[in-house]
Amino acid sequence: MKVIPAILSERVEDCQRMLKEAASFTDYVQVDLMDGVFVPSRSFPGERINELEKSIPFEVHLMVQDPLHLMSAIGHPSLKQAIFHLESRVDPLAFTRAMKERGVKTGLAIRPETSVDQFHAFAPQVDTLLFLTVDPGFYGSPFKTEVLNKIEETRRRFPGKPIAVDGAVSLDNLNLFVELGVDAVCVGSRIFLGGKPEENYRRFSDKAKELEDRVHRE
Repeated sequence: MKVIPAILSERVEDCQRMLKEAASFTDYVQVDLMDGVFVPSRSFPGERINELEKSIPFEVHLMVQDPLHLMSAIGHPSLKQAIFHLESRVDPLAFTRAMKERGVKTGLAIRPETSVDQFHAFAPQVDTLLFLTVDPGFYGSPFKTEVLNKIEETRRRFPGKPIAVDGAVSLDNLNLFVELGVDAVCVGSRIFLGGKPEENYRRFSDKAKELEDRVHRE
């Protein structure tokens, strides 16, 4: 299970600093973009991502009202995947088609209240399904355990589809995602806030490997 550091910042300069720091211990990160409309919180303006120096491949989690419009303004060479929400103002098929033409992968972010039936038709069109275990844009939101059942059901319906998890991922609940066969977890504040980010990342990576080894032995 891959551990993906997630960067959330209000200033593009801070994002650049965190990207450079992450490049010393990982090969891929997620950058959260929020417009203050689709979710209550706000990041730096999404189009300013083009100002970032090329340092490490990244994906963007688009918590914005109009993801296709924003992506039309983003053209960074290190951008590998764009993750959007069904609840935003977007035609999922048009979005995935537009990204494919640009050579950018797509992911679908699934809120805690979104049922499997709601995204079932679109799941085959995207490269990744990103399950949110908290309400997006609300800091300190509690972990919603009911999402685990949804991940399990999705794995049955789409056995080969890459699944990632974002929100309230900790060393204490990492085992839940390993047991469900989750492919990646996105970790933000527990890597970048408090202590050294590289050491925090290693703790998550080592714990994930330890848990996976245990599952395989059993």
